[in-house]
Amino acid sequence: MKPVEIAKGVYDVGVIDWNIRDFHGYSTHLGTSYNAFLIVDEKTVLIDTVKKDFADQMLRNISQIIDPAQIDMVISNHTEMDHSGSLPYIMSRVGADKPLCCSKMGEKNLSRHFSEKFNYQAVSEGDEISLGSRTLTFIETRMLHWPDSMFTYLKEDKILFSSDAFGQHYAGHEEFDDAVGEAIMPHAKKYFANILLLYAPLILKLVDKVTKLGLEFSMICPDHGVLWKNPGKIIEAYAKWSQQEAEQKAVIIYDTMWSSTHKMAMAIADGLHAEGIDVHPMKLRGFDRSDIMTEVLDAKAVIIGSPTLNNGIFPSVADFLTYMKGLKPQNKIGAAFGSYGWSGESVKILEKELSDMKFQMMESGLKHQYVPDETALEKCTAFGKKIGQAIKEKA
Repeated sequence: MKPVEIAKGVYDVGVIDWNIRDFHGYSTHLGTSYNAFLIVDEKTVLIDTVKKDFADQMLRNISQIIDPAQIDMVISNHTEMDHSGSLPYIMSRVGADKPLCCSKMGEKNLSRHFSEKFNYQAVSEGDEISLGSRTLTFIETRMLHWPDSMFTYLKEDKILFSSDAFGQHYAGHEEFDDAVGEAIMPHAKKYFANILLLYAPLILKLVDKVTKLGLEFSMICPDHGVLWKNPGKIIEAYAKWSQQEAEQKAVIIYDTMWSSTHKMAMAIADGLHAEGIDVHPMKLRGFDRSDIMTEVLDAKAVIIGSPTLNNGIFPSVADFLTYMKGLKPQNKIGAAFGSYGWSGESVKILEKELSDMKFQMMESGLKHQYVPDETALEKCTAFGKKIGQAIKEKA
C-alpha cells in the first residue's frame, strides 16, 4: 500500500494486513488495516503508528513524502499494540526527544508498555496544538474502548482521526467508503457488535457531546478499514446500534452431539418462520462467535440450545455465553432448549445464564430426552411460534 493523500497535505501512511484471520478472538475473514496519518504543515505530525511487524513498511510510506526525521511530533490516540507496537522503532527514526502526545492515561500506559524514555506530552479535552496554518484539538473518549482513548480533530479541514471508533476489520485497496459502497456496512456492524457494544451508553453520550460542541466532519478516519467520506452515515449507524434497536429477528445459537439438539433447533426455526420472523439458526461449530454476535446485535430474541454434557452445557455453548455476557446486549427476549440422555440440566443452566444477562425470559425452556420424534418436533415448532408471537408483541 502506497501513501494516499486524503486531503491537501494529509496522508494515510498506514499498512494492510492481508493475512490476519484472528484478531484476539474476532474473526477477520478479509484481513484488516492499520491506518496512520501524516499531516505536513509548518510542523509535521504523525497520528498513530502500526503493529510492530509493519513498522518498516510504514516508514517506507512516510519516506515517499518526507524524511521521517522531519516529523516534529507524534500523537498516540490509543495505546493498544496494533497502533503503538512500532512506536519505539518509529521514535528512534523520528527522534526520541520529539514530543509524543497522548492522553494522561495514555502516558501511563505507554510508559508501562515500553522501557524507552519518550518525551511525553499529555493532552486533555479541548487542548489545541498549532501546526502553522492548521490546528489540532483533542476530544477525550475514555473507555471507547480503552481508558486512554482519545480523538484528534483537524479543525480547518474538519477531519476526525477517531482511533478505534468507526472502524472495520477490512483489508482492501479502497481508501474511502464510497469506493466499497453498502458492502462496507456489515464489516462496520460486526466491528461495533464485537468491540464497542459494551460501551454503547458512552457512545450515545459522545454523540451528544459532539453535537453540543457543534463540530462538523468532512471526513472520519479510523485506525482500521476504510475512511468515511460520508461521516453522517456511520454516525447515524452508531447511534442506532448504541440504542440497540432490534428488528423482527431471532437468532438460534446452539451446538449438538448426535443431532437431537440440531433437530430441535430446526423445528423451532420453522415455528419462528411461520410467524413471519427473520430467523438465523447458527451452529456454534459452524460459525465464528464474532459473526454470531453480529447477528445478535439487532435481534429481538436470542434462543440458546445445548445438549447436557457431564451435568452441564456443551463447551462451545459455554464459550459463547461467556463471550456474549461480556458485551452486555440489552432488550432481548431469551429462551433455552436442549436434548439430554439421563440428567438434563442444560436448559436450566442456560435459562439462568440468560436471566443473569437481564434477558426477558420465556415462561420455561424446552427439553427432550434422546432423539425427538414427530410429537416432540411439533412441540418445538409450537415453541418457536410462541417466541415469534412474543417478538411481535414486543414490537
